[in-house]
Amino acid sequence: MKTQNYAIIDIGSNTMRLVIYEKTKSNRLKEIENVKASSRLRTFLEEDNTLNQAGIDRLIDTLKSFQEVLATYTLQDTICAATAAIRQAVNKKEIETQIVQKTGLNIRILSEEEEAYYGYLAVVHSTSLKEGITVDIGGGSTEVTYFENRELKDSHSFPFGALTLKDFFKKSIPTTEELTTLRQYLREQFATLPWLKDREVKLVAIGGSARNLAQIHQNLESYPLAGLHEYQMFQKDIIEVSSYLTSLKPSKLAKVEGLSKDRADIIIPAIEVFHCLYQTIQAESLILSRKGLRDGVLYEHLAKESDSSLYPNVLEESIQELVNDYDLDRKHIRHVQNLTEQVFDFCKENGLIQLDKQDRKLLKMASFLFNLGEYIDSESSPQHTFYLLANRTIDGLEHRERVKLALVASFKNKTVFNQFIQPYKSWFLKDERRKLLELGSLLKFTYCLDATRRQIVDRIDFKLKKKNILIRVYTKANAMPEEYQAEKQKKHLEKAIGKDVELEFIADSQM
Repeated sequence: MKTQNYAIIDIGSNTMRLVIYEKTKSNRLKEIENVKASSRLRTFLEEDNTLNQAGIDRLIDTLKSFQEVLATYTLQDTICAATAAIRQAVNKKEIETQIVQKTGLNIRILSEEEEAYYGYLAVVHSTSLKEGITVDIGGGSTEVTYFENRELKDSHSFPFGALTLKDFFKKSIPTTEELTTLRQYLREQFATLPWLKDREVKLVAIGGSARNLAQIHQNLESYPLAGLHEYQMFQKDIIEVSSYLTSLKPSKLAKVEGLSKDRADIIIPAIEVFHCLYQTIQAESLILSRKGLRDGVLYEHLAKESDSSLYPNVLEESIQELVNDYDLDRKHIRHVQNLTEQVFDFCKENGLIQLDKQDRKLLKMASFLFNLGEYIDSESSPQHTFYLLANRTIDGLEHRERVKLALVASFKNKTVFNQFIQPYKSWFLKDERRKLLELGSLLKFTYCLDATRRQIVDRIDFKLKKKNILIRVYTKANAMPEEYQAEKQKKHLEKAIGKDVELEFIADSQM
C-alpha cells in the first residue's frame, strides 16, 4: 500500500508547530516530523486587538520555513489551523490575505467551540476514558470540556492563557501575594461554570505546558518509564512541582530539567490553572494527553474522508498496530488465544487461581504480544518484549497498566519476572504481583502448545484429581515439539495452581 502522509500546521498564540503524520496499515496516525517555532504572536496584539505588521511578518516567515520542510514530502493533504491570537485579532481578514499572497496557504481560524471540541476529540481518540474533564492551556485562551460515555456534554473557552496570566506577576518567580491573587481569579473564573464543580472525574491535560509539568515531575521523581502520554499525577505531585519552581532563582528556572526554555516564564501560571481546576472538580487524578488540538482536527478530517467512526476502540486499535508493526503471526495468535481461554476457564471455575474479567482482558491482550521481542533477538526475547511494551506509548493504557501488560507478555520464569518488576515493585500490592506471575505462567504454557506454529492442537480437556491435574491434549498430527516444550515449561503452571500437572498427548491416529 502506498504511504499516505498528512500535514497540519498549528498556529498558536505562544508557539507554532508543523506536524507530519503517516497513516499506518491499521489506520492509526504515526508522527514522523515535528517542527516547533516560538512565535509569541500574542505579544504582537496591540491594545485594540490589531495584530501588528511585525507579528504578521513573523507569522509569514515561520510559515515559509515550514513550507521548506513540507516540500520534502509527498502529502495527501495539508491543514493550517489558527487559534486565539488570530481569532481575537480585529484584522484577521488582512492577516489571511497576506498569508495567501505570500505563502499560498489557506488558514482555518478555529472558533472557541471548535478549539475545545478538537481537544476533546483527541482525548477520546487516544485514551480509553469514558468520562472526564479536559483542559488545554494555550497562550491566549484556555479550553475546558466535560465528556461522559465518551460523548461531549459541555465545553467552554476562557479568554485567558499562559501568556496573559503571566501579567499577574512582575517577575518570572511570583511573590506569595501575586500567587494568591492569581488563584483567586482562577477560582472565580471556574466558578462561572456550574458543570465543573465537584465532578470527581479525571482531569485530562493537553498542550505544551501540560507536557512540561509531567516532564519536570518525572525528572524530580527519577521516573523509571519512558513516555508522557497517559502519565498520571495527583494533587500532591502538582504542588511538589509548583513549590519546586517557585523556590528557584529566576536564573535557574530556564535550566530546569524537563522545562522548555521558551516556556520558562509561563509555566508557573499554567500550573496554577491545572491546580485550581483540579481543586474545582475534585479530580481523581490528572492525566496527560500528548494528543491535542491538531490531532483532533486531523481525526475529524480522516473520518470524513473515509466515512469511518469518530469514536474507535482505542486500545484494540493500538494492539492491532503493534501486531502489524512487529509482523506477528495472526493465525498463531488466534490459536493460542483459544487454548489460553480454555486453561483460564478451567483454573477459574475450579478455584485454582482467583481470576476475574479484568484478568481475562489482560491475558487476551498479552496473548497478542507474547514474546514479540523475538522480532529483535530470539535469545533475549523476554528482555526486548518487556522493554518495548513498557516504554512504548500504547494509546488506551495508563503507565501502570502498560507495565502489567509488559510483565505478562514477557514472562520467562519467576527470576526474570522479579528482575523486570523490581523498579516498579511499589506500584503493585503483593497479591497483584502474584497474579501477574500466575497469568504469565499460564500464557507461557499455552504458547508451548503451538511451539511450531502449525496449529495442530485440536482441543484440550482437563481432569481434576486430588493431587494433580491431567491435561489431555488432542492433536491433528505428531506433536513431539509441542509435547517437549509443554513438559519442559509446565513447572511454571504447576507453581501457579499449586498442583502437579500430568500431560497426555493424543494424536488422531490414537483416537
